[in-house]
Amino acid sequence: MKHYEVEILDAKTREKLCFLDKVEPQATIAEIKTLFTKTHPQWYPARQSLRLDPKGKSLKDEDVLQKLPVGTTATLFFRDLGAQISWVTVFLTEYAGPLFIYLLFYFRVPFIYGHKYDFTSSRHTVVHLACLCHSFHYVKRLLETLFVHRFSHGTMPLRNIFKNCTYYWGFAAWMAYYINHPLYTPPTYGSQQVKLALTIFVICQLGNFSIHMALRDLRPAGSKTRKIPYPTKNPFTWLFLLVSCPNYTYEVGSWIGFAIMTQCVPVALFSLVGFTQMTIWAKGKHRSYLREFRDYPPLRMPIIPFLL
Repeated sequence: MKHYEVEILDAKTREKLCFLDKVEPQATIAEIKTLFTKTHPQWYPARQSLRLDPKGKSLKDEDVLQKLPVGTTATLFFRDLGAQISWVTVFLTEYAGPLFIYLLFYFRVPFIYGHKYDFTSSRHTVVHLACLCHSFHYVKRLLETLFVHRFSHGTMPLRNIFKNCTYYWGFAAWMAYYINHPLYTPPTYGSQQVKLALTIFVICQLGNFSIHMALRDLRPAGSKTRKIPYPTKNPFTWLFLLVSCPNYTYEVGSWIGFAIMTQCVPVALFSLVGFTQMTIWAKGKHRSYLREFRDYPPLRMPIIPFLL
């Protein structure tokens, strides 16, 4: 059996970092990363990006050496992705923070609203309902992170945890401060507005969970398999007929319901910022589906049926 030789160069300086001989033709990029780590332990596999061109795309871990457009002496270019942290750790941290922070304002711990309001309770029912909805949302997210989500990538750059936590924790504190403020004013249209908003929130939370379960079932545990998601017998998944990322559609809907319920400007701004970011993600995933699957349903839009 003919073996390969693999030369790994720094993508920026073109300096030779490593030379591997007698590499099996069936070796994957993940295995080459492991071999590279033996000579450069500071660059563990999750931190490595190997590519065929210095400015090209990173090769996938499952790519096989003999199937790449290289000769028996392959030249790969290395880029350091920086310190990495697992997606699970990031999600648990960014979701646990808002849950805890919101409750501090709800229970009016000292030094937030003034001494005379310490540990007092709001007289408005909507304030207590909002706390239940907010807490439910983040408990759901934490449980989904632990038991539902299957990540295609194991890690992300460490710096992302600071950016993500600033966003989630900061908005949670801003929303909670006004919703739980002793001078908070209930919604203009009273209980009817609250009931409508609660209905929207509950439906969208159930829809979001249903989509996450459907996506989970598409990917076997431990694999990176990608398939076209289709509606199931669960009516909440029928939104797949119209959009590529209904989980984002339902997520935005949940926060719109919460904004209507609380009639709070910070919640509306959080919904707007979240919608903007999720639209970017949805468009990216939609383009990826179109590239990967020739038979992808043509009527689907990224996030909003018929529009966007």
